[in-house]
Amino acid sequence: MTLLDEVLQANQAYLEHTQEVNTWSKYPQKHLAIVSCMDTRLVELLEPALGIRRGEVKMIKTAGNTITSKFDDVIRSLLVCIYQFDIKEIMVIGHYGCGMATATSKELIDTMIKRGIDGKAIDKIKDELSQWIDTFHNPKDNVEKSVASIHENPLIPNDIPIHGLIINPDTGKVDVVVNGY
Repeated sequence: MTLLDEVLQANQAYLEHTQEVNTWSKYPQKHLAIVSCMDTRLVELLEPALGIRRGEVKMIKTAGNTITSKFDDVIRSLLVCIYQFDIKEIMVIGHYGCGMATATSKELIDTMIKRGIDGKAIDKIKDELSQWIDTFHNPKDNVEKSVASIHENPLIPNDIPIHGLIINPDTGKVDVVVNGY
């Protein structure tokens, strides 16, 4: 059985055992957007550790919860959150033991080449890749940097508090890095 078959089978079982149809609003009840890492250890941990339930927040996940430019995909998503979905606060949540802290652009490029990616394609993104991966060394510092990038962005209104948090992926304990109030 393929992974796709496994997922579709699980979906069918879910549908057979779910009696009610939920009609949730696309507008988050807590007026909160969270930028977090895509780490698998945060799945089914982050939301309950923060007391967040379905329909309450907009969740944006990316490798290392990083902001790479003034109009990258995270910033674009935050702009939609603010101007279309009435977001009033933002939290950047990193985690201890983030794999981005030990990743390097050289390792990634070497693996890409081994997988058959053309060197000319890699050359086009090499500098950006290095700027993104090779500057991430400490998850707490990265949270501070991401909060500052959002706060300093001229497209983000000044009345939006931007908080920085870091979670322990083993225990769920959250520490405040930046209090945005």
